[in-house]
Amino acid sequence: MLKVKSKASRLVATAAAGVAMAFSGAAISQELPKTMVWTSYDVGSAGYAEASAMADAFGKKYGVKIRIMPSGSSIGRLQPVLTNRADVGWLATETFFAAEGTEDFAAKRWGPQDLRVLAGRPAAFGLPAAADAGIKTFADLKGKRAAFVAGNPSVNVKCEAYLGFGGLTLKDVEVIMFPTYGAAMSSIAQGKSDFTCTTTTPSQMYELAESPRGITWIGAPADDKEGWARMRAIAPYFGPGIETVGAGISKEKPAALMSYRYPLLAVRADMTPDEAYAFVKAMDETYGLYKDATAVMPRWNLAQSGKPPGDAPFHEGAIRYLKEKGIWTAEHDKWNTARLARLNALLAAWEVTMDTGMSLSDKQFAALWAKNRQAALASLK
Repeated sequence: MLKVKSKASRLVATAAAGVAMAFSGAAISQELPKTMVWTSYDVGSAGYAEASAMADAFGKKYGVKIRIMPSGSSIGRLQPVLTNRADVGWLATETFFAAEGTEDFAAKRWGPQDLRVLAGRPAAFGLPAAADAGIKTFADLKGKRAAFVAGNPSVNVKCEAYLGFGGLTLKDVEVIMFPTYGAAMSSIAQGKSDFTCTTTTPSQMYELAESPRGITWIGAPADDKEGWARMRAIAPYFGPGIETVGAGISKEKPAALMSYRYPLLAVRADMTPDEAYAFVKAMDETYGLYKDATAVMPRWNLAQSGKPPGDAPFHEGAIRYLKEKGIWTAEHDKWNTARLARLNALLAAWEVTMDTGMSLSDKQFAALWAKNRQAALASLK
């Protein structure tokens, strides 16, 4: 498992692209550092826009300088957090993969990572397609060009799950791999692909909706029990939801999509309780400054974003503040205890796998880890 450095080696970040805000004389919130580094999706993504809005609010109220490191890959967003070059990751489902030791994180150099959640905005994930591509149902996707992102299982696995909901596999479509998230999302309007899978609010989706191609969303209705069973076999972190905000979506034209948490604010487990408490408190105290920045920013209200489920256990410092606010319940404690037990079981299984399998080939090691991982999870039942 990748080791992290001590908290003492915090980077002093420089201002970047209008999101690092310094205000002399501003009061610093309890235990908030004077400088922070956050990671996020590419510029133009919903995550980057939301991180920028919150960074601006932190700067205005507390004088904190924040630099945002955008990356189109899961590893690019998570590795700076794990190596102590970033404080907070505005992440997607790579948090789940990292905590579980799956996908990219099943390799010897990774393994399950000891991560914690501070908060996570409720979000919708869907399958947007070019309206002029003749795609109205899942069956219409056969043979169409699917935009995937290289090195980004957070998008790709969820897209595979979405196809699975409709009874399709990757063999039923033409997968085109793009080097970055931004390139993949832009490819539909540019005529380089026909559909992709993403949240409803990236700037590229609004651009698609306004382009000559137009946009349509393929839904995942809650009453399709067989579809949901197929989907959850691939991505168990999804649930049904109705979205009213996004490109081509409104209260008058809602879409039945999949719900999960994105962006998810993930940190290392070694963040101190006081630091985690101060961050979540700052989120709460600056809410009025960022809530109108985008159509979905009101969902960062802690009454919505400060609750399980999440892709990893919640941090004890975050829980302390959420309890003070009357948001965190006994049921939430029960969920978090079980999620922490699962993570600890996987961490222990990984240590055993590394002790006995380091000399194995990558293929043999993967088989051993898969066996030990399943045994660890079975022991929790």
